[in-house]
Amino acid sequence: MTTMSRTDLKKVHSHLYAAGTAPALVDVPELPFLTIDGTGDPDGPGWQAAVGALYAVAYGLRFRLNRAGVLDYSVAPLEGLWWGSVEWERARHDRSTWNWTMMIVQPAQVDAELVAEVVAATARKKPGIPVDRVEPRRMAEGPSAQVLHLGPYSEEPATLDRLMAFVEESGYRMSGRHHEIYLSSPARTAAPKLKTILRYPVTPATP
Repeated sequence: MTTMSRTDLKKVHSHLYAAGTAPALVDVPELPFLTIDGTGDPDGPGWQAAVGALYAVAYGLRFRLNRAGVLDYSVAPLEGLWWGSVEWERARHDRSTWNWTMMIVQPAQVDAELVAEVVAATARKKPGIPVDRVEPRRMAEGPSAQVLHLGPYSEEPATLDRLMAFVEESGYRMSGRHHEIYLSSPARTAAPKLKTILRYPVTPATP
């Protein structure tokens, strides 16, 4: 009898999901993600519906692989890339202008064909959510700086200031989109105890 493989994606990529409160440099390889793109306030119904669709497909994929005896794993944390129509720091105050890609890292066994099958099945079961916008995507950030933010999202700027200072002191400059990884859920965790990894791709600063 074959034993089904088990894995914990947070442990597989532990250097990416075990950030400390001191900023650090990491190398982020190309990884497979389940993604959904959108625009607007993350407290608005559009963002909520998009995340609901993303999770519905993510859990559908987990069920398929588990039922087929291929892999047993927990769905990885929600992540988000955020940017504005103008430079991010200026756009932060007008949430209606925010663009985002919400995403969840996937095991290697998830391919485009399986995603298409689960998206179609989920659309039939839950026609009210935008599963048609969910798609697989591979992304690589390469050299990056990251730090663990403890507390409410509204208090992120102070942590970002520390991260930016570290990047500059290390001889780099930020070169990619604002990336957040949500290690805890605001629905189940008090705001002061929320844990969020903040990350930016970086490149060497020019003299």
